Amino acid sequence: MSAKQTYNTITPLFSVEVIEKRVSEIGKTISDDFAMLTDESPILLIVVLKGAFMFAADLLRTITIPCGIDFIHASSYGSEKTSSGSVSIKHNLAITDRHILLVEDIIDTGLTIQQISAELLAMKPASLGICTLLDKPDARKHPVAITYTGFVVPNAFIVGYGIDYNERFRELPSLGVLNS
Repeated sequence: MSAKQTYNTITPLFSVEVIEKRVSEIGKTISDDFAMLTDESPILLIVVLKGAFMFAADLLRTITIPCGIDFIHASSYGSEKTSSGSVSIKHNLAITDRHILLVEDIIDTGLTIQQISAELLAMKPASLGICTLLDKPDARKHPVAITYTGFVVPNAFIVGYGIDYNERFRELPSLGVLNS
């Protein structure tokens, strides 16, 4: 299958320009909300890999206050388009008494973010917020309190801008719905 045929299987959802504008708005809000933090106690963005890496890089560049960044690897997807029902979490974080903003690409069932949040809360951060590029409330099975949301999207499989299907389509600069 050629690259052109592959990309014709995606229905556009959000353009590069729309994504850039929304990420900039979120970065400004985060900067305003955490302006009281100092260089000695900056906010720490913990990015859920691999899907949130593009969003996090762009978001970090729009935040105007001191902040740090670290990464966590979590997966609940196998080779199919649905959650496997179990979450694998890998990290080496020290976050006690830190203000944490967990950065995720997409929250659908809520299982992954709920389990990551529980693990991070057990490490006693000063605060824990959740920032997601995409929220699929119609797919929610586990309650999640999202602090910052980029876009609310339909319960469809979305790819691009770092989000993949079987390690494909991450490189797309925009977001689209993967058609069957």
